[in-house]
Amino acid sequence: MPIYEYTCHDCRRRVSLLWRSFEDAQTRTPVCPRCGGQRLTRLISRVAVLRSEDSRLDDLADPASMGDLDENDPKSLARFMRKMANETGEDLGAEFEEVVGRLEAGEDPDEIERSMPGLNTPDGPAGGGDDFGVM
Repeated sequence: MPIYEYTCHDCRRRVSLLWRSFEDAQTRTPVCPRCGGQRLTRLISRVAVLRSEDSRLDDLADPASMGDLDENDPKSLARFMRKMANETGEDLGAEFEEVVGRLEAGEDPDEIERSMPGLNTPDGPAGGGDDFGVM
């Protein structure tokens, strides 16, 4: 059962219509459920593309996706960190939010690291070791 979106030229609203079949959608006249108008124009609907987590993370690792990343600009680092966090879909906790918030305010990353000594320890969010969590 297809759902099509239309613009109603009478009430100027965008409406969605559920048809019983593709044949009905092709042969019957659409009627606006809001005003009863019959002057509707079918719209091209948005589509969603499902991607695997691996595919999304591969795109993040692609240097081309880092376009405006400037490692010397705290605000640029914060934008990239938020982008990565949104792609993973995981809650990275209060410390992550604090670090990114401070970067967005323009604070120097080295100063943030000095003021938050637990960031790169085995008990911290990075899991210890270097900046990538490698011991």
